[in-house]
Parts: sequence; C-alpha cells; structure tokens
Amino acid sequence: MGPQPNIRPYRHADRAAVADVCVRTALEGGDSRERYPDEELMPSIFAAPYCHLEPELAFVLDDGSGRAVGYVLGAADTERFVKNFRTTWIPRVAHRYPEPTAEPRAPSEEMIRLLHTPERMILPDLAAYPAHLHIDILPDWQRRGFGRGLMKTFLAALDDRGVPAVHLGMVSANVSARAFYDRLGFHEIPVPDPGHLTYLGRSTAAGAL
Repeated sequence: MGPQPNIRPYRHADRAAVADVCVRTALEGGDSRERYPDEELMPSIFAAPYCHLEPELAFVLDDGSGRAVGYVLGAADTERFVKNFRTTWIPRVAHRYPEPTAEPRAPSEEMIRLLHTPERMILPDLAAYPAHLHIDILPDWQRRGFGRGLMKTFLAALDDRGVPAVHLGMVSANVSARAFYDRLGFHEIPVPDPGHLTYLGRSTAAGAL
C-alpha cells in the first residue's frame, strides 16, 4: 500500500497549495476564480494571514504525496488576531491591495474593503467564543471523513491552549456546509444584522465529535 492521506501541521512549503484550495472553495464552497480573477486575493484575506500569524493552528489534509488538498486554519484569540492582522499582515499586502478610497463597485473591490477592515471580526455576541476558524477541502476529498478529522485536530489544539470555545462565520446559502457543521456539534449564535452570514459556535471539548 502506498502513501495514505493524512492530517499534519502546516509547513511553509504548503503555501501555494493552501492558496489553491482557498481559491477553489471560496465561493459558497465552489471555485471563485470567475468572480475573483486575481488568485491571490481570497487567500490574502482568508488563508495566508492565518498561516503567517498563527501557523501553530494551521493543519492540512495531505493527499499522501505531500500536497495539501484541504486545511483548517484559525486564531485562538480573535481580538489579538485582529490587532496583528492590522499591524503586521495588512502592511505586507497593501502594496498589492491598497485601501479603497471609494465605495466598492465590483466584487473584488468589496473583498479588498474586507481586507482593510479586520475589526469586522470582533462582535460582542461572539465574546464567549474567542477563537475562530476556516476549514476548506477540495471537492474530491469531501464526504470522506477528512473534514471531521481536520476539525478534531484543530479543536484539540485549541483545547490544549485552554481556549474554551470557537466560532465561525459561514455564507448562509451554503447549505451543505451548514449540514457539515451541524453534524460536528456546532450551533447557531444569534448576531444582530449578520448580513449574508450565519455564525456558528461550539465548545473545543472533543465530546461532541
């Protein structure tokens, strides 16, 4: 039997593969390249900053050949992450994505506005869930138990650090993602005016997995 898929810590050499997974899953779980042609944009918001700022909480699904085909990334303390995003991450990418000076008129401009407003991640209703996460897996590797494995690994890492609970924001239209999170013990967190997002949370304890 040859090399088997496995879940392992993120390595710097995984950067391009993680970005590719992000791009190919960033539009309600599907490929985002038609809407966001710049393939660095979505990873610069939703993947790369986590790998850079909190690599110890980044884990990948390795296809057995060394290539990452899925990941879970996150931050143990959202408020601290937002501060570091503002002071450390934005200066690294602002030359490519300058802060908008006018109202967004295209989908990519809306995403660049998100990049420059990390404080949007801090919501009082999420205070009891200090950590947050992003999990994405290429379609061919979904529904095979790897998502549960990635989540279990991530929650254990948070629990080891004494973090009691975690949240995520998902596009409400992504019903398959919602079913996945429901199976893993996440519950909805009421948030005023959540827009197109639904916020979910759960304890980091492994019992519900």
